[in-house]
Amino acid sequence: MMALEHPAVREAVATLAAHGVPVLTVISDLANSQRAAYIGLDNRAAGRTAGYLIGRFIGNRPAKVALIAGSLSYAAHQEREGGFLHIIDEMFKPLEVVGLREGHDDAQKNYRQTRVLLDQHPDLAGIYNIGGAADGVARALKEAGRVGKVVFVGHGLTPDTRGLLIDGTMDAVIT
Repeated sequence: MMALEHPAVREAVATLAAHGVPVLTVISDLANSQRAAYIGLDNRAAGRTAGYLIGRFIGNRPAKVALIAGSLSYAAHQEREGGFLHIIDEMFKPLEVVGLREGHDDAQKNYRQTRVLLDQHPDLAGIYNIGGAADGVARALKEAGRVGKVVFVGHGLTPDTRGLLIDGTMDAVIT
């Protein structure tokens, strides 16, 4: 299961474990739970990688970057955010993080969040999509004429994200 960080989820895992049912967490781990194992990325390192790529692609100059998470109720998204912010602060001090939005891995919500960010920050230079639904971010960038002007990094190589890499809308996908 991809587990939300919530006491009710942790309790459900404990109940399953008490009945001999092993629970595996994927993509996002469930800390301090009785899950049998976690299968997935080191999400803090993934966030650091995204921050490093955005910083390198933008260059060491003053610029604004933003993040769109699926949900900060996922430990994975919290860890990715933390890694991203850490590397930006450590290596790319001229970059200013102007906001973290939640899009709930929904293309339409990611589209709206990206449009708001682009309207609020016409000089936005980078977006890190921490979760899914990259197509919503991509649509907003295309409609605003910002493809190639905003560095766009996300997660999960899928047919959609592969197409966005090929057409130049996305700059990198961590998978």
